[in-house]
Amino acid sequence: MSRFLFVVPPLVGHINPAVGVAAALTSRGHQVAWAGEPALVRSLAGRDATVHPCPPAGAGGPGTDADTARPAEIRGPEALRFLWERFLVPLAEAMAPGVRQAVDDFRPDVVVADQQALAGAFVAEDLGLPWATSATTSAEFTDALAAMPHVAAWNAALLRELRARIGDPAGSGDPRFSPHLVLAFSTPELAGPPARGGDRVRWVGPSLTARPSSAFPWERLDPERSLVLVTLGTANTDVGARFLDRAAQALRARSGRVQAVVVDPEGALGTGAAAGPGEGDVIALPVVPQLELLARADAVVCHAGHNTVCEALWHGVPLVVAPIRDDQPVIAAQVADAGAGVRIRFGRASADTIGAAVDTVLYDPSPRAAARTIARAFRDAGGAPAAARHLERLADGRKEDA
Repeated sequence: MSRFLFVVPPLVGHINPAVGVAAALTSRGHQVAWAGEPALVRSLAGRDATVHPCPPAGAGGPGTDADTARPAEIRGPEALRFLWERFLVPLAEAMAPGVRQAVDDFRPDVVVADQQALAGAFVAEDLGLPWATSATTSAEFTDALAAMPHVAAWNAALLRELRARIGDPAGSGDPRFSPHLVLAFSTPELAGPPARGGDRVRWVGPSLTARPSSAFPWERLDPERSLVLVTLGTANTDVGARFLDRAAQALRARSGRVQAVVVDPEGALGTGAAAGPGEGDVIALPVVPQLELLARADAVVCHAGHNTVCEALWHGVPLVVAPIRDDQPVIAAQVADAGAGVRIRFGRASADTIGAAVDTVLYDPSPRAAARTIARAFRDAGGAPAAARHLERLADGRKEDA
């Protein structure tokens, strides 16, 4: 039996894949603990999860998805600077003491550090513990900064300074890519060949597990019409109202053959809304059982968040992707390049544009065929059980060396 400490940021999309891996390890007889925000981790991993508060209570620093909010007009390098200077670096500094305390208390054989929970990598490196990277988005594998050397140099300097403050100043290497193991929750059929990570990368595909159920009016679904799910994820509610309205317009105009379910956390369309011709042509709810809906869906309209994209493609469902920020343009490009969907511009998408893209993924057989090809690759990759086996081998290697 081995002990695994998962270090995660306060971001739902980054915790969900780790939950499946943690469950697989537990089912194989190992002990698992978490370093993260207790309420959020337990809401996803179960109320009995062992969670070491990180950041510790009263430490300050970023705390939830809402803390990543930024002005909608920020794009490109400025958006990257905002992400690093206002979220990732402060989060790492706030989490570092809690990670060290978690290691002291739990004594893990392996630390599993999310790519955006940099404190996990730096602390494990400093303490000489083997650690694995949990790469919950494939965007980092593309080396997007290669074409921007000045931005890349700024990013490298930022990481060096952060390592000097919370890790081993003499250390080296990128904390987003463990020298021991990188778990990539995708496959090359979607992400393409990796430009970074080398032979440490293990493509395990999506890590899916049962989630807390949410109420849904299943009786309102019409099996005679195509079901389209519209979602902008958990971290984009600040900028999504206009897009959701345009998407609802587009899908209401097709209500004779299409029924929409829209995830509408802020109630922009009216909770439980059914408007326009046809009773139930648009069902708008603040929360939906996404995995259960994807099993029935014919298309997805989304922000190109990595989890939503991979969950849709796991079910062989083609996508309309409208990236907003961060890694989403990279993921959207991967979807389009793989032929599994249509990319549109988030800020300029009209109802006509969204409607035409939905028509393409519903009625052109090519996107659906590409989505099914990726679905087969995802399933062959092994998911959470495959990730658990890789982590077991890393832990066994440490014990052999001890």
